[in-house]
Parts: sequence; structure tokens; C-alpha cells
Amino acid sequence: MQKQTPLFDALKNYHKTEIVSFDVPGHKKRFQNEFSDYIGHKIIELDTNSMKELDILNNPTGVIREAHQLMAHAYSADEAFFLVNGTTSGIQTMVMSACNPGDKIILPRNVHKSAINALILSGATPVYIEPEVDEILGISLGVSIEKIKEAVKKDSDIKAVFIINPTYYGAVSDLKEIIKFCHKNEIIVLVDEAHGAHFPFHDSFPENATALGADMSAISIHKTGGSLTQSSVLLLNTGMIDPQRVKMMLNLTQTTSASYLLMTSLDVARKTLVTEGEKIFTDLLDMISKFREELNSIPGIKCFKSILSDKLYDFDKTKIGINLNGLGLTGFEGYDILREKYNIQMELADTHNILGIASIGDIWEDYQKLIDALKEMAYDYKGDNQTIDFNELESPELIVSPRDAFYSETESIPLLAAIGRVSGESIMVYPPGIPLLIQGERITKDLIDHIYFLKEQKAVITGMNDKTLNNISILKGEYR
Repeated sequence: MQKQTPLFDALKNYHKTEIVSFDVPGHKKRFQNEFSDYIGHKIIELDTNSMKELDILNNPTGVIREAHQLMAHAYSADEAFFLVNGTTSGIQTMVMSACNPGDKIILPRNVHKSAINALILSGATPVYIEPEVDEILGISLGVSIEKIKEAVKKDSDIKAVFIINPTYYGAVSDLKEIIKFCHKNEIIVLVDEAHGAHFPFHDSFPENATALGADMSAISIHKTGGSLTQSSVLLLNTGMIDPQRVKMMLNLTQTTSASYLLMTSLDVARKTLVTEGEKIFTDLLDMISKFREELNSIPGIKCFKSILSDKLYDFDKTKIGINLNGLGLTGFEGYDILREKYNIQMELADTHNILGIASIGDIWEDYQKLIDALKEMAYDYKGDNQTIDFNELESPELIVSPRDAFYSETESIPLLAAIGRVSGESIMVYPPGIPLLIQGERITKDLIDHIYFLKEQKAVITGMNDKTLNNISILKGEYR
């Protein structure tokens, strides 16, 4: 069954018909320009609109529905839905499906900005909990079940819990126990599984969320599963959430002109993961293991392996975190050096680390280039630079809900003048897009100092209306 690709087969059959087109898209599958010349004319020919034989994403009853069922089976879920607006639309759909305006939802404070936007759209009230922290590496880990229990004990009106699993750096929470506890207390479990598309397809990976019983999860197949960028999947286990409500929310967040290139890439990626994933990931894990050993033999370099703290429940081995403290370099500096001098693009950087994503397209030659580059960097720097101490930035106090803050009147003032005021915008380093400051939170001096540090490091700061990064939007009025 998993060897089938119903949507991809239907698209190929449609392509063979050479039908005369009086519908959209406007290129009519033949218009040529420098874009089509560069990427290939067949892509233009396959870029088509919804029709009976190709089914309709917003109301699938044919080949898309069949492809959805195959995807659900692959991830041990009751239902699956293709996403062409990325996992962002899946996260928004999850929160709006689980929560009505005013409902309380537990979230770790290091959620992606899409979860904050989901709060704005849904009107749900956030109950933030702090993730565990590795103080040596300066990274956030997963959330502990103890902190979830503590939050539920303080507030019996919790409607849902939102978990990031895995985190960007590969930290995995004890989802099985979290789900068991939450369901015992009639709390819905939502999982941002954007970086866990590969989990079900090798025994060395943690179990995926819907296989463990989570009510919903959103997965970026494009990140580690081999589909095209922007193509993702929303998974549902029926019971606590009405499937019809999920479909209704999806139709609020997703385009009616879904790309068949994106959807068929999901169809084929699923087939590849199920039928070839074990061998692909066995080979990949062997490469990663060899790569880690070589990196950890370089003076001043630490590649995350067993050095993560005992606060960690489990770890995704495909996340290649590299700590540069021993070189006296910040992660931001290392990230820029690798890109500008060695033509190597890492996934992200933070104060102390850089992160690489290992996935199905990797070859050893690329790992070797990164090893050689880091060896040169270790020789060039030798830890002579001053190392920045890790001081955990405390999460700001929530004063106004994200939704109310979003619709409030704001004004722009200089950064230093904003200390003690309430933010009218969310500020983050991208990637990864985790907010340092969320709309409605009180601005602290430590936060302003950190923004100045990020500016010095030439980090990509997004969310600020003032692109000079000298002013910040605050809510008008006084808030105590």
C-alpha cells in the first residue's frame, strides 16, 4: 500500500493528456521566460489548478484523500492533511481547533513565532512554562512533566498543552508521560513536530507524537523528509478534537489555490520514507557518528553528543549542534565565518553554538568540508578571543495577552526609553524565529542589552517595525 503515490500518478496522467487550458494558472503550461528556461519547462507544465481528476485540497474526496490516508498510516495517526502554507498553518490550525477565545493553553516560552500568531488568531490565553536549560551549552531543552503538572495544579481551567518536540537542537520531552497525564485530566495535547518528520522511520529515533497518542501534531516534511520547501502535514488523532472543526480551521488558514508541485512532493516523500527510510537513515546515522567523532577530536570544538545535561529526556541524533566556546567565538561569528569564508551554510546560530541539520540528502563530502573548515577555524582562533559567559535571559512578564496587544494602539520610542514599558511587537532572531520578546510582555533592561549584543553580532533580528533597530513599538498608556 505504501508504495502507491495516488496524487503523483494522477498528476502524471493529467500531464499526458495535453489538455487545452482555458483555466488558471495564466502561463497555460507553455508560456516561456527566463524563469521557465532556468528551472525547466516540465515544472511549468505540471503547475496546474484543481479539477475533478486531481481533487481539491479544501474538500478532498479523491486522490488527495487517498494520499492523506497513506500519510496518516505512515505516522500512526487517524487522519492527515497536506499543508502548502508550511507548518505555520498547521500550528495555527491546531491551536484554533483546540481552543476558543479565552481558553487557557500551556506553552513553553521558547515557542516559534507561529504559535504566538496562533494565540492572536484564536484568542487563547497563554500559560507559559520555562523549558529545561543546559547551562553549559546555553540552550533550551524540552519541558518536564513536573512543570506541566505544576501549571495544571495552579490552574484547573487548562484546555490544552502545546509541546515542541524535538526542539531545534534536538531535545525531546517525555511525550508519553505528558500525554498520559494530560488525557487523564481531559487536556488536549498539541505537538510542534516540525523537525521530527523522520522519527517513525528508524528505531534509533524517538517515537513520533501521534504514535504516542498526541491529539494533533504538525510536521515539516520539507525539513528532514525530502519534500519541497513549504510542504508540511497536519496529523490528527480523533477523539478529543472534532475532525470537522479541524477542516473548518484549515480552510481559514490555507490557500484555495494549492500547489500540486508541493502536494505531490509530499506524496512521493512519504513513499520514500516508508519504503527506503530504514536504509537511508542507517547510512545517515553512521555518517553522523563518524562526523561527531572527528569534530570532537578538534581542540576547542564540542559537537553535542553525550555532553547534554541530565535534564534531557531524549535526543534526536540528526541535529548537529556545535559549541564554539573553546575557540572564543560566538555562534553568530562562527556562522558568518563558515558562510563567508568557506561557503558553508549552517541552519542557525546563537550566542555559543551553531546548528546543522542532517537529513536524507547528505553526502560524506559535505561533512568533510565542514570538518576541514572547523579545523582551520580552530587553528586560526585557538581560543584567543574572549568567551562570552552564558547568562540565561529571563522570560519577560506577560502583562497583556498577545491578541489584545496586537489590536492595541502603539507608539515607537528609543530602545533605552522602553525599559519597563509593554511591548507592542514581537522580536526574534531568525532563524529559528523564537521570540525574545512577545507582544504584551514587559520590556526589561537585560532584554534591551541583549538586543544591543545581537546587533553587534550582526544577527538577523526580525519583528521590529524600525529596521534600523534603534526604536521599539510599545503599547500606549500605563500598565502596572
